[in-house]
Amino acid sequence: MNFQPTPELLENGDEKAIARAISWVENQHPKAQELLVNLRGSAAVIGITGPPGAGKSSLVNALVLHWSSLGKKTAIVAVDPSSPFNLGSLLGDRLRMPGLFLHEQVFIRSISSRGSLGGLSTSIIEIIDVLKQAPFDAIVVETVGVGQSEIEIAGIADTTVVVTVPESGDEVQTLKSGIMEIADIFVVNKSDRDGAELFANHLKQLAHTKANDMWEKPVVSTVATDNRGIESLSDAILQHSRIATKQSRYLELQTDKVIKLIQREQLKQIPLEAIKSAIELEIKETGSCNVHRIASNILRG
Repeated sequence: MNFQPTPELLENGDEKAIARAISWVENQHPKAQELLVNLRGSAAVIGITGPPGAGKSSLVNALVLHWSSLGKKTAIVAVDPSSPFNLGSLLGDRLRMPGLFLHEQVFIRSISSRGSLGGLSTSIIEIIDVLKQAPFDAIVVETVGVGQSEIEIAGIADTTVVVTVPESGDEVQTLKSGIMEIADIFVVNKSDRDGAELFANHLKQLAHTKANDMWEKPVVSTVATDNRGIESLSDAILQHSRIATKQSRYLELQTDKVIKLIQREQLKQIPLEAIKSAIELEIKETGSCNVHRIASNILRG
Protein backbone atom coordinates (compact mmCIF):
# COMPACT_ATOMS: atom_id res chain seq x y z
CA MET A 1 0.00 0.00 0.00
CA ASN A 2 2.98 2.31 0.60
CA PHE A 3 4.43 1.77 -2.87
CA GLN A 4 4.79 5.11 -4.65
CA PRO A 5 5.53 5.64 -8.33
CA THR A 6 8.37 7.98 -9.23
CA PRO A 7 9.57 9.44 -12.54
CA GLU A 8 12.62 7.16 -12.29
CA LEU A 9 10.54 4.01 -11.85
CA LEU A 10 8.34 5.00 -14.77
CA GLU A 11 11.38 5.70 -16.93
CA ASN A 12 12.72 2.23 -16.12
CA GLY A 13 9.48 0.66 -17.31
CA ASP A 14 8.32 -0.62 -13.92
CA GLU A 15 4.80 -1.85 -14.76
CA LYS A 16 3.65 -1.70 -11.15
CA ALA A 17 4.71 1.95 -11.02
CA ILE A 18 2.99 2.69 -14.34
CA ALA A 19 -0.27 1.11 -13.19
CA ARG A 20 -0.13 2.85 -9.80
CA ALA A 21 0.62 6.24 -11.38
CA ILE A 22 -2.34 5.90 -13.73
CA SER A 23 -4.57 5.01 -10.78
CA TRP A 24 -3.26 8.06 -8.94
CA VAL A 25 -4.22 10.47 -11.70
CA GLU A 26 -7.56 8.76 -12.35
CA ASN A 27 -8.52 9.00 -8.68
CA GLN A 28 -6.94 12.42 -8.07
CA HIS A 29 -4.51 11.16 -5.45
CA PRO A 30 -3.02 13.98 -3.30
CA LYS A 31 0.48 13.24 -4.62
CA ALA A 32 -0.50 12.91 -8.29
CA GLN A 33 0.23 16.54 -9.15
CA GLU A 34 3.69 16.36 -7.58
CA LEU A 35 4.44 13.38 -9.81
CA LEU A 36 3.01 14.94 -12.97
CA VAL A 37 5.02 18.18 -12.79
CA ASN A 38 8.25 16.16 -12.80
CA LEU A 39 7.50 14.14 -15.94
CA ARG A 40 9.32 14.85 -19.19
CA GLY A 41 8.56 12.05 -21.65
CA SER A 42 8.33 12.56 -25.39
CA ALA A 43 6.88 9.39 -26.98
CA ALA A 44 4.68 9.93 -30.02
CA VAL A 45 0.93 9.80 -29.32
CA ILE A 46 -1.22 8.32 -32.09
CA GLY A 47 -4.98 8.70 -31.92
CA ILE A 48 -7.11 6.11 -33.72
CA THR A 49 -10.72 7.12 -34.24
CA GLY A 50 -13.62 6.60 -36.60
CA PRO A 51 -17.16 5.23 -36.64
CA PRO A 52 -18.15 2.00 -34.89
CA GLY A 53 -17.59 -1.03 -37.09
CA ALA A 54 -14.70 0.50 -39.02
CA GLY A 55 -12.31 -2.10 -37.59
CA LYS A 56 -10.27 0.21 -35.35
CA SER A 57 -9.35 -2.49 -32.84
CA SER A 58 -8.29 -4.91 -35.59
CA LEU A 59 -6.20 -2.12 -37.09
CA VAL A 60 -4.55 -1.33 -33.75
CA ASN A 61 -3.91 -5.03 -33.22
CA ALA A 62 -2.18 -5.41 -36.59
CA LEU A 63 -0.27 -2.12 -36.32
CA VAL A 64 1.10 -2.78 -32.84
CA LEU A 65 2.08 -6.36 -33.72
CA HIS A 66 3.97 -4.94 -36.71
CA TRP A 67 5.82 -2.51 -34.44
CA SER A 68 6.54 -5.33 -31.99
CA SER A 69 8.16 -7.32 -34.81
CA LEU A 70 10.51 -4.35 -35.24
CA GLY A 71 11.41 -4.43 -31.54
CA LYS A 72 9.26 -1.45 -30.56
CA LYS A 73 7.29 -1.15 -27.33
CA THR A 74 3.79 0.29 -27.41
CA ALA A 75 1.24 1.45 -24.84
CA ILE A 76 -2.44 1.32 -25.75
CA VAL A 77 -5.11 3.39 -24.05
CA ALA A 78 -8.55 2.05 -24.98
CA VAL A 79 -11.31 4.54 -24.17
CA ASP A 80 -14.72 3.00 -23.55
CA PRO A 81 -18.03 4.57 -22.51
CA SER A 82 -18.71 1.68 -20.16
CA SER A 83 -19.18 2.04 -16.43
CA PRO A 84 -16.00 2.14 -14.31
CA PHE A 85 -17.80 -0.22 -11.90
CA ASN A 86 -17.81 -3.29 -14.12
CA LEU A 87 -15.36 -5.30 -16.21
CA GLY A 88 -16.87 -4.41 -19.58
CA SER A 89 -13.86 -2.51 -20.86
CA LEU A 90 -11.31 -5.06 -19.70
CA LEU A 91 -13.15 -8.05 -21.11
CA GLY A 92 -13.87 -6.15 -24.30
CA ASP A 93 -10.18 -5.54 -24.89
CA ARG A 94 -9.38 -9.23 -24.40
CA LEU A 95 -11.77 -10.01 -27.23
CA ARG A 96 -10.82 -7.09 -29.47
CA MET A 97 -7.03 -7.37 -29.09
CA PRO A 98 -6.32 -11.06 -28.50
CA GLY A 99 -2.84 -10.87 -29.99
CA LEU A 100 -1.74 -8.04 -27.71
CA PHE A 101 -3.17 -8.57 -24.26
CA LEU A 102 -0.32 -10.74 -22.94
CA HIS A 103 2.38 -9.47 -25.29
CA GLU A 104 5.53 -8.53 -23.36
CA GLN A 105 6.18 -5.45 -25.52
CA VAL A 106 2.66 -4.08 -25.18
CA PHE A 107 0.96 -2.34 -22.26
CA ILE A 108 -2.84 -1.98 -22.42
CA ARG A 109 -4.99 0.17 -20.19
CA SER A 110 -8.75 0.51 -20.55
CA ILE A 111 -10.34 3.66 -19.18
CA SER A 112 -13.94 4.72 -18.99
CA SER A 113 -15.10 8.03 -20.41
CA ARG A 114 -16.40 8.55 -16.88
CA GLY A 115 -19.62 10.22 -17.89
CA SER A 116 -17.98 13.01 -19.87
CA LEU A 117 -20.88 13.30 -22.32
CA GLY A 118 -19.45 10.79 -24.79
CA GLY A 119 -16.07 12.47 -24.72
CA LEU A 120 -12.71 11.30 -23.49
CA SER A 121 -11.93 10.63 -19.85
CA THR A 122 -11.14 13.84 -17.98
CA SER A 123 -7.83 12.29 -16.87
CA ILE A 124 -6.68 11.29 -20.37
CA ILE A 125 -4.02 14.04 -20.58
CA GLU A 126 -2.41 12.93 -17.33
CA ILE A 127 -2.59 9.23 -18.22
CA ILE A 128 -0.80 9.88 -21.50
CA ASP A 129 1.88 11.93 -19.78
CA VAL A 130 2.51 9.08 -17.34
CA LEU A 131 2.93 6.68 -20.27
CA LYS A 132 5.20 9.13 -22.12
CA GLN A 133 7.60 8.98 -19.17
CA ALA A 134 7.84 5.20 -19.56
CA PRO A 135 10.10 3.62 -22.22
CA PHE A 136 7.44 3.24 -24.91
CA ASP A 137 8.21 4.05 -28.52
CA ALA A 138 4.59 4.99 -29.19
CA ILE A 139 1.31 5.48 -27.34
CA VAL A 140 -1.89 4.56 -29.16
CA VAL A 141 -5.20 6.01 -27.99
CA GLU A 142 -8.20 4.21 -29.45
CA THR A 143 -11.67 5.70 -29.00
CA VAL A 144 -14.94 3.84 -29.41
CA GLY A 145 -15.82 6.32 -32.13
CA VAL A 146 -18.95 7.66 -30.49
CA GLY A 147 -19.79 11.35 -30.45
CA GLN A 148 -17.50 13.91 -28.89
CA SER A 149 -14.51 11.62 -28.37
CA GLU A 150 -13.85 11.54 -32.11
CA ILE A 151 -13.19 15.28 -32.12
CA GLU A 152 -11.42 15.44 -28.76
CA ILE A 153 -8.81 12.90 -29.84
CA ALA A 154 -7.16 15.58 -32.00
CA GLY A 155 -6.58 17.64 -28.88
CA ILE A 156 -4.30 15.03 -27.30
CA ALA A 157 -2.71 13.11 -30.20
CA ASP A 158 0.37 14.16 -32.14
CA THR A 159 -0.97 12.18 -35.09
CA THR A 160 -4.68 11.48 -35.59
CA VAL A 161 -5.67 8.53 -37.78
CA VAL A 162 -9.31 8.53 -38.93
CA VAL A 163 -10.45 5.04 -39.90
CA THR A 164 -13.26 4.70 -42.44
CA VAL A 165 -14.79 1.89 -44.48
CA PRO A 166 -16.21 1.93 -48.01
CA GLU A 167 -19.75 1.92 -46.59
CA SER A 168 -19.05 5.26 -44.89
CA GLY A 169 -20.65 6.83 -47.94
CA ASP A 170 -20.52 6.97 -51.71
CA GLU A 171 -19.87 10.70 -51.68
CA VAL A 172 -17.49 13.05 -49.93
CA GLN A 173 -20.69 14.80 -48.91
CA THR A 174 -20.85 12.38 -46.00
CA LEU A 175 -17.46 13.54 -44.74
CA LYS A 176 -18.20 17.17 -44.02
CA SER A 177 -18.24 16.79 -40.25
CA GLY A 178 -15.40 17.94 -38.04
CA ILE A 179 -14.31 14.32 -37.70
CA MET A 180 -12.68 14.49 -41.11
CA GLU A 181 -11.13 17.88 -40.41
CA ILE A 182 -9.07 16.54 -37.53
CA ALA A 183 -7.43 13.73 -39.52
CA ASP A 184 -3.70 13.70 -40.21
CA ILE A 185 -4.01 10.33 -41.96
CA PHE A 186 -7.05 8.67 -43.53
CA VAL A 187 -7.43 4.90 -43.52
CA VAL A 188 -9.90 3.05 -45.70
CA ASN A 189 -10.10 -0.25 -43.85
CA LYS A 190 -11.80 -3.37 -45.20
CA SER A 191 -10.62 -2.16 -48.59
CA ASP A 192 -11.36 -5.51 -50.18
CA ARG A 193 -15.04 -4.55 -50.22
CA ASP A 194 -16.91 -3.14 -53.19
CA GLY A 195 -16.49 0.59 -53.74
CA ALA A 196 -13.30 0.86 -51.69
CA GLU A 197 -11.12 2.21 -54.49
CA LEU A 198 -13.68 4.85 -55.49
CA PHE A 199 -14.12 5.90 -51.87
CA ALA A 200 -10.35 6.15 -51.36
CA ASN A 201 -10.05 8.34 -54.46
CA HIS A 202 -12.72 10.67 -53.09
CA LEU A 203 -10.74 10.97 -49.87
CA LYS A 204 -7.52 11.67 -51.77
CA GLN A 205 -9.20 14.51 -53.64
CA LEU A 206 -10.46 15.93 -50.36
CA ALA A 207 -7.01 15.62 -48.78
CA HIS A 208 -5.35 17.33 -51.75
CA THR A 209 -7.63 20.38 -51.44
CA LYS A 210 -6.61 20.76 -47.79
CA ALA A 211 -2.88 20.16 -48.22
CA ASN A 212 -0.29 22.68 -47.03
CA ASP A 213 3.44 23.12 -47.51
CA MET A 214 4.25 20.66 -44.71
CA TRP A 215 1.71 17.89 -45.12
CA GLU A 216 -0.84 16.38 -47.47
CA LYS A 217 -3.00 13.88 -45.63
CA PRO A 218 -2.28 10.43 -47.06
CA VAL A 219 -5.04 7.91 -47.69
CA VAL A 220 -3.97 4.37 -46.80
CA SER A 221 -6.03 1.36 -47.86
CA THR A 222 -5.90 -1.56 -45.45
CA VAL A 223 -7.41 -4.93 -44.67
CA ALA A 224 -6.39 -5.15 -41.02
CA THR A 225 -7.47 -8.75 -40.55
CA ASP A 226 -5.05 -9.80 -43.32
CA ASN A 227 -2.28 -7.32 -42.39
CA ARG A 228 -2.65 -5.64 -45.79
CA GLY A 229 -1.52 -2.03 -45.87
CA ILE A 230 -0.27 -2.07 -42.27
CA GLU A 231 3.36 -1.35 -43.17
CA SER A 232 2.24 1.59 -45.36
CA LEU A 233 0.19 2.95 -42.46
CA SER A 234 3.16 2.58 -40.12
CA ASP A 235 5.34 4.50 -42.57
CA ALA A 236 2.74 7.29 -42.86
CA ILE A 237 2.55 7.62 -39.07
CA LEU A 238 6.34 7.79 -38.81
CA GLN A 239 6.51 10.46 -41.51
CA HIS A 240 3.90 12.59 -39.78
CA SER A 241 5.51 12.19 -36.36
CA ARG A 242 8.65 13.84 -37.75
CA ILE A 243 6.79 17.05 -38.51
CA ALA A 244 4.02 16.97 -35.87
CA THR A 245 5.75 19.30 -33.40
CA LYS A 246 6.68 21.71 -36.20
CA GLN A 247 3.11 22.33 -37.34
CA SER A 248 1.36 25.50 -36.21
CA ARG A 249 -1.43 23.32 -34.80
CA TYR A 250 0.98 21.81 -32.27
CA LEU A 251 1.29 25.07 -30.32
CA GLU A 252 -2.50 25.42 -30.34
CA LEU A 253 -2.96 21.88 -29.03
CA GLN A 254 -0.49 22.36 -26.19
CA THR A 255 -2.17 25.66 -25.28
CA ASP A 256 -5.55 23.94 -25.23
CA LYS A 257 -4.20 21.24 -22.88
CA VAL A 258 -2.92 23.84 -20.43
CA ILE A 259 -6.26 25.67 -20.51
CA LYS A 260 -8.16 22.44 -19.80
CA LEU A 261 -5.91 21.61 -16.86
CA ILE A 262 -6.30 25.11 -15.41
CA GLN A 263 -10.07 25.00 -15.83
CA ARG A 264 -10.25 21.64 -14.08
CA GLU A 265 -8.20 22.89 -11.13
CA GLN A 266 -10.35 26.01 -10.85
CA LEU A 267 -13.52 23.91 -10.82
CA LYS A 268 -12.15 21.91 -7.90
CA GLN A 269 -12.10 25.13 -5.86
CA ILE A 270 -15.85 25.65 -6.29
CA PRO A 271 -17.88 23.44 -3.93
CA LEU A 272 -20.75 21.72 -5.73
CA GLU A 273 -22.97 22.21 -2.70
CA ALA A 274 -22.40 25.97 -2.84
CA ILE A 275 -23.69 26.02 -6.42
CA LYS A 276 -26.76 24.00 -5.48
CA SER A 277 -27.47 26.27 -2.52
CA ALA A 278 -27.18 29.36 -4.71
CA ILE A 279 -29.62 27.88 -7.23
CA GLU A 280 -32.11 26.92 -4.50
CA LEU A 281 -31.95 30.41 -3.01
CA GLU A 282 -32.41 32.02 -6.42
CA ILE A 283 -35.50 29.91 -7.12
CA LYS A 284 -36.92 30.59 -3.66
CA GLU A 285 -36.47 34.36 -3.96
CA THR A 286 -37.36 34.92 -7.62
CA GLY A 287 -39.25 31.83 -8.71
CA SER A 288 -36.71 31.16 -11.49
CA CYS A 289 -33.00 30.53 -12.04
CA ASN A 290 -30.64 32.89 -13.87
CA VAL A 291 -27.58 30.69 -14.35
CA HIS A 292 -25.47 33.57 -15.69
CA ARG A 293 -26.01 35.62 -12.52
CA ILE A 294 -25.22 32.65 -10.30
CA ALA A 295 -22.03 31.87 -12.25
CA SER A 296 -20.94 35.53 -12.13
CA ASN A 297 -21.51 35.71 -8.37
CA ILE A 298 -19.52 32.52 -7.76
CA LEU A 299 -16.63 33.69 -9.98
CA ARG A 300 -16.50 36.99 -8.10
CA GLY A 301 -16.29 35.02 -4.88
